[in-house]
Amino acid sequence: MKPSDRIFVALDLTDEEEARTLARRLTGHVGGFKLGLEFFSANGPDAVRAIVDTGLKVFLDLKFHDIPNTVAGAVRAATATGVSILNVHASGGLDMMRAAAEAAAVGAERHGVAKPIVAAVTVLTSMDTSDLDMVGQRGPADEQVARLAQLTKDAGLDGVVCSPAESAAVRDACGEDFVRIVPGIRPSWASTDDQKRITTPRQALDAGATYLVIGRPITQADDPVEAAFRIAGEMAE
Repeated sequence: MKPSDRIFVALDLTDEEEARTLARRLTGHVGGFKLGLEFFSANGPDAVRAIVDTGLKVFLDLKFHDIPNTVAGAVRAATATGVSILNVHASGGLDMMRAAAEAAAVGAERHGVAKPIVAAVTVLTSMDTSDLDMVGQRGPADEQVARLAQLTKDAGLDGVVCSPAESAAVRDACGEDFVRIVPGIRPSWASTDDQKRITTPRQALDAGATYLVIGRPITQADDPVEAAFRIAGEMAE
């Protein structure tokens, strides 16, 4: 896999045309796009399909977290958009994740599309150990990620979303084929913004990341294509 193929650009936008324009501009320079709550809430599933139609992979980052039956229904519906990756919250538990895994297979067959990778969010990269303590979860953060990653694998999901700091431990615990989607990536020349557990693209690859989710360093650059090229170059060094 080329370094650029590992980059999923976070299109955290509410303007559909702006997102489509940026996607068209970056097509061929990155591996795919991440569409999250802002985009989906403003534009809905038809707009997701429009980005899918660029021909690149789309990661639908809605982080489903509800009772198993509700999550299963949401996952089946989401597969109809043709996305390549979707996710749930690992803290929803074993039964919820098992329902999501089954629903992805059923939904893909029903809609005649490839089954998407289903990953589980472990600990948000905006949180650290002190944040976990405040919400009553056991820390340290890396140990909580490891617990949730193993639970995700036991549930039959394909991988996790985790910070770069934990991707090596997840790989070691769950195997090379277990997908590790890593947000919180900041090149050395970019600001950290609201992320706490971050690293550079090269460090993330060395630590075992499968895919890197990168937003503002590309989308807010004066030249997004040049920024993507520069990041891919750093990854190849």
